[in-house]
This record gives sequence, C-alpha cells and structure tokens, in this order.
Amino acid sequence: MQEQLKIFKIIHIALVAGLIFAYFFLGNLSDITQLKLPTIDSDNTVYLAIPIAAFIVSNLLFKMLVSKIDSNLSLKEKLVPYQSASIVRYAIIEGSAFVILILAPDFIIFGVLLIAYLILLIPTEYRIKRDLKLLD
Repeated sequence: MQEQLKIFKIIHIALVAGLIFAYFFLGNLSDITQLKLPTIDSDNTVYLAIPIAAFIVSNLLFKMLVSKIDSNLSLKEKLVPYQSASIVRYAIIEGSAFVILILAPDFIIFGVLLIAYLILLIPTEYRIKRDLKLLD
C-alpha cells in the first residue's frame, strides 16, 4: 500500500504545484493586492458559482465513484478505482480554478481557495481507509 500511496501523493503534488505555478505567473500572485475580494453584482455572480459548483460536483462524483467500488476486493485492488475517483475530483477542482484564472482574474481569491481545498485533499492512508469504509 505504501508504494501506491507514494505514487498517488506524487500525482497530487504535481497537480497542486502546476496550479500554484500557473496562479503565481499568470495570476500575478507576487502582488498581494490581487487577493482582494471583488465587488459582486448580477453580471459576475456566475464566477462566484464556479467554485461552489466545483466543490459540490467534485464531491458528489467522488462519492458516487467510490460507492461503486466492490467491497469484496482487497485494499490493494480498491486503490486503483479509488485513485481514479480522486483524480476526477482533483480535475474538476483544478479545471474550475483555471477557468477562474482565465475568465475572471478579478475573482482570483476564489481560485486560491480552490487551491487550498485541493491541498487539503492530500491522499493519506487514513483518508483512503475512511473513504472506503475500512476503519473499525
């Protein structure tokens, strides 16, 4: 399990690092004033909905895909579909962060929040066992 977990963590770190570099260079995060909360009106509420939708959809899809994993399989056999479900979750969050960066740079703070959430989703043995309902 440790070898698969190590590879899984490397994938996660690579996705997060790529997103952070994109935000740093394309979003000009070296200027801390970029992180101010923008004014929200009826014209740009869709950009506020992007991170909320990403959070909800990614979690729903992840739970749906994890629930389809056969409970009779061994932990090692469950890791591949679990990893696929996690990558789907990461991709939705990452894609939403990129959409915010490209289409609405004024809302960059919401993309940073998505990055922070993605960082918190780092795969651990405990999290995998909890999600697969293997804990006693």
